Amino acid sequence: MIHHSAESDEAPPVNTLDEGWGSPMLSPLFHDRTDAGRQLARRLMNLAGNPDVVVLGLPRGGLPVAYEVAAALRAPLDVFVVRKLGVPGHEEFAMGAVATGGVRVLNPAVISGLDISPQLVEEVTRHERQELERRTLAYHVDGVLPVIRGATVVLVDDGIATGATMQAAVAAIRQMNAGAVVVAAPVMSRDALRDLSSISDRCECVAAPEPFGSVGAYYADFSQTSDAEVRRLLQARNGSAVPAVPATASANASPVRIPASGVELHGDLAVPAGAKGIVVFAHGSGSSRRSPRNRQVAASLNERGFATLLFDLLTEQEEHIDRVSGALRFDVMLLASRLAQATEWLSRRTDTRALPLGYFGASTGAAAALVADAGDPDVGAIVSRGGRPDLANEFL
Repeated sequence: MIHHSAESDEAPPVNTLDEGWGSPMLSPLFHDRTDAGRQLARRLMNLAGNPDVVVLGLPRGGLPVAYEVAAALRAPLDVFVVRKLGVPGHEEFAMGAVATGGVRVLNPAVISGLDISPQLVEEVTRHERQELERRTLAYHVDGVLPVIRGATVVLVDDGIATGATMQAAVAAIRQMNAGAVVVAAPVMSRDALRDLSSISDRCECVAAPEPFGSVGAYYADFSQTSDAEVRRLLQARNGSAVPAVPATASANASPVRIPASGVELHGDLAVPAGAKGIVVFAHGSGSSRRSPRNRQVAASLNERGFATLLFDLLTEQEEHIDRVSGALRFDVMLLASRLAQATEWLSRRTDTRALPLGYFGASTGAAAALVADAGDPDVGAIVSRGGRPDLANEFL
């Protein structure tokens, strides 16, 4: 058994927490799953170029991480479907998991401690196995699973709290006669690191903080990964054609420049005929205008009669500084000020000033939306996609 914990000599982790889970977070360990995957890949580089290596991501959040690992190792990428068995009424809390191959792993301590009946366990299992089969068919053409007999299988997720889901995956891969099983995740609890190291041939993580809390707390952007994104990543890694992402949200979007405190912010404004409202996108890293996810959402809104403004909260020069320091994306007051100025700019335009307005926040842009809204009673709604509304502090 080989494993590298957070104390590995290879790349010391950044300490993001003070003493105790309730302490203030200084900064997340990872910007997003892409960043996390690249950091994790550096701990697996001794596997690069090995023709026996297969990288399997646990859907859906594990796929963007696994994509970066597979690219760095020059290995094929596939998906391995595992479903958590959530405690009824508290589904985010796992009492076990099921995986491809008919494997089920249960946590007896949780089941007995919460007095969950065997009938209820079976009911939840039956439901999750139906979803497991649906996803297996959705991700694999004709339901064909990856060939892993004799392979060195790297199982990747975006983070591991209890380890129940990954334990099911390891058990299933063992049943399929893999040559070796490597468990890898950017962040995991120390309990999970210990348990998974005991059942795998190797267990790798960038950090194993204690106390742990939730996986999402270690990401600045922990937005959900869709089935479509899983398929796109599999296609991109394995050589299939990937549809081009449109340059703007819709064919009717026009490039605009928004004045804000001595700088100009670039954006794309789409105003369908007879628009019934406008949605302003706020992305903390400044990538709102270019984000494929945001453009997809904006195009959908445009089709349904909503105007949209996608714009960069940072200038290109500031983006360059932020890529190095990561500081500006966490300057919530700066981002909120620019969002407010963009809102005021829209209120002066003849084609948008009469439209009801809402904010669509992602990453630290979610906090900026809350702060900007506090000063503008005319904002009708705020939606946060995988954002950090906690950073709005008293403005909540």
